[in-house]
Amino acid sequence: MNDDELDRLIDKLTLRAKVALLTGADTWRTAAEPAVELRSWTMSDGPAGVRGPSWDERHTAALLPSATALAATWDEQLVERLGPLLALEARRKGVHAVLAPNLNLHRSPLGGRHFECFSEDPELTGRIGAALVRGVQAHQVAATAKHFVANDSETERLTVDVRVGERALREVYLAPFEAAVAAGVRLVMAGYNAVNGVTATASPLLRTPLRTEWGFDGVVVSDWGAVRAARPAAHAGLDLVMPGPGGVWGEALVRAVQAGDIAPHIVDEKVRNLLRQAHWFGGSRPARARARPPLRPGWVRALLRRAAAAGTVLLANRGVLPLDRDGLATVAVIGAHAARTRTQSGGSAGVFPLREVGFLDGIRAQLRGRAKMVHTPGPAPGGPPPPLDGTWCTDPDSGAPGVLLCVLDAAGRALHTEHRDCARQLEPPLPPDTHTVEIRARLHPRESGVWTLGIAGFGPMSLRLDGELVLAGDFALDTDDPALVHVTPPLHSAAVPLTAGTAPLLVARRELAPGTGRAVVIGAAPPAPDETTALAAAGRAASGADVAIVVVGTTEHDECEGRDRHHLALGFGQDALVRTVAAANPHTVVVVNSGGPVEMPWRDDVAALLLSWFPGQEGGTALADVLFGRTEPGGRLPTTWPARLEDAPVIGTSPSGGRLTYTEGIHVGHRGWLRSHRTPAYWFGHGLGYTTWAYEELTGPATVRTGDSFTVRVRVRNTGTRAGREVVQVYLARPGAAVEYPERWFAGHTAVYAPPGEVVTARVRIPARLLRHWDTRAGRWRTEPGTCRVFAGRSAGDVPLTSEVELRTGE
Repeated sequence: MNDDELDRLIDKLTLRAKVALLTGADTWRTAAEPAVELRSWTMSDGPAGVRGPSWDERHTAALLPSATALAATWDEQLVERLGPLLALEARRKGVHAVLAPNLNLHRSPLGGRHFECFSEDPELTGRIGAALVRGVQAHQVAATAKHFVANDSETERLTVDVRVGERALREVYLAPFEAAVAAGVRLVMAGYNAVNGVTATASPLLRTPLRTEWGFDGVVVSDWGAVRAARPAAHAGLDLVMPGPGGVWGEALVRAVQAGDIAPHIVDEKVRNLLRQAHWFGGSRPARARARPPLRPGWVRALLRRAAAAGTVLLANRGVLPLDRDGLATVAVIGAHAARTRTQSGGSAGVFPLREVGFLDGIRAQLRGRAKMVHTPGPAPGGPPPPLDGTWCTDPDSGAPGVLLCVLDAAGRALHTEHRDCARQLEPPLPPDTHTVEIRARLHPRESGVWTLGIAGFGPMSLRLDGELVLAGDFALDTDDPALVHVTPPLHSAAVPLTAGTAPLLVARRELAPGTGRAVVIGAAPPAPDETTALAAAGRAASGADVAIVVVGTTEHDECEGRDRHHLALGFGQDALVRTVAAANPHTVVVVNSGGPVEMPWRDDVAALLLSWFPGQEGGTALADVLFGRTEPGGRLPTTWPARLEDAPVIGTSPSGGRLTYTEGIHVGHRGWLRSHRTPAYWFGHGLGYTTWAYEELTGPATVRTGDSFTVRVRVRNTGTRAGREVVQVYLARPGAAVEYPERWFAGHTAVYAPPGEVVTARVRIPARLLRHWDTRAGRWRTEPGTCRVFAGRSAGDVPLTSEVELRTGE
């Protein structure tokens, strides 16, 4: 549909009708307009799976590996193949736009939302993000590049003013969004934060460079509740305020146009963008219902299994991996995360998985009939108790695993009751006269001792056990962060003695009040084992096994949307667990189950070290594939991991006086490490396979005209005993340049495959844009003539091959 056709539709609308289209009809849907046969379209969170427009555990979704795991594949083709899975899930749920990918960067290792972002590097982030965009949109579902821009940490995220230099903004933080626009992304989400004093939803960046330079012709949507004032956002280029109804536009925007404060063509431009997007969806009548093709379970499982293995990073291997299943008699699998694997992150990106294969189950399945497996949990990893589900309780009415959800009026009369699978109820139904949400469950403790029971939410809440009050209080709302109010409200807990074999009745109540959300979550955890006893049991299990596999990781308390981390430590209990097991068995393999960096002070004391990230629903099967050699670990680090937090060149995520200044400029990630001459635990790009490689030769052109791309060739040899994949990486430097550049920066990569003893040549294209810099005085891109040094190797810190190319101005 061309602009003339769109303008004819716009001319049919009154000012109020136009403005009504610019705010959501509800939390997830846009407004419809019969006068132009415009239907509503639906959005859904989607970085790791398409939840759909409701938080309901009965509406399951395929669960992908976390964004860090996808970036760790360094495989754009594989990520692009995952896009159609998200798109087909979206179509199945009536969703038109998926709110992914998240293109913010891993600026500091303390960033609380690392798991949802790809990398520390703008080029790798842009490539992986663009691949996901292409894959999703190939099936007529829109992708959303978020959060525009420099929304790289969570502390004071609704109000923080990020102060970042123009060059760093252009070269680092805007670059992934430019790549997404080049890939055709249809939506861009403006973030909560401000950039250089201007709120992102009112930023001039929404016009320049987004539309004027990059040619973006899609819809700019606000993050949920991010718009502060009507007129600045209208002038800046925002098209759609979410959620609705209500918001800052509506009648305020109508009056501003009528008063001449906002030109009518500005409103028309926004409506034009929405109509163009609706046409892209096929969202104007007459239209048939969107096809909802069935997903083949076998295909879904196989693809997600492959993706999880491809993102698994082998950080260290001292001859123990891969394991020979036929040569093992006993395998000890140790750690609480083995049995309760953290397959996904916390916050708005969460979904209710179709299924979950934890590490313990995945390993057990591949050892069945071959070797004995023993498991001990070790010390409890800490954190709040997980949501109560059918593992520990039944519905007191039906006896089925799960809980009974009741909605009551002020007199305590039931307005609605239904069985639910778990006690994490973020959107309980609210019939008229709703006053209280109640969750009832018959507990079935399997061990005696002091259990932890808790309730999450705001306002007056209580827990009763067999009629006895165990917790009560009026818990004031102390945040306006939507994620903390509606998705991860704080949990208040009590220690309660329970006896195995009994079935006490738990009744939890929360009274609802305006502005405090309606989420109610009941948590339950069995007695924590005595740490000394748990460590001794782990040591005994390890000493009696041929190999010990220890799983450690973070909790939702450590990594979650809405808050940054304060440290990178796993905690004494988990560190002590690894040390105890390693001392008892020299063949100890450690698996780290986290979304971002953690400190591993024992990393040199174990036989092998694997990073699984949050691996998605097939994580356990994929890990077993890697451990037993069915699949080579394909991952490479998308972010540099420090040995200690204090070693990292960029740490701070806490604003001062509301401002967070990016003093490091362009020196982010491995660039900062190289500039400070510090050595991390593991470099950006690091990762081992099950063979070895020799880097033999780097060749390329002697001269290149400024503004041109070029290709280098890297000859490598598989010097190991099995076939394998190698990710050949290329970095650049500008020694002696007049302009400041990073010490070395990532410029491209190619994966190659070869059987044992074979030589293969990797061809790596270096885009011209990676040779340029932003000239802040001239306000444009420039490429400085002179010598450019090219490096090739296995990571940012391991580049054995070098060459030089002379950049010359064209004649």
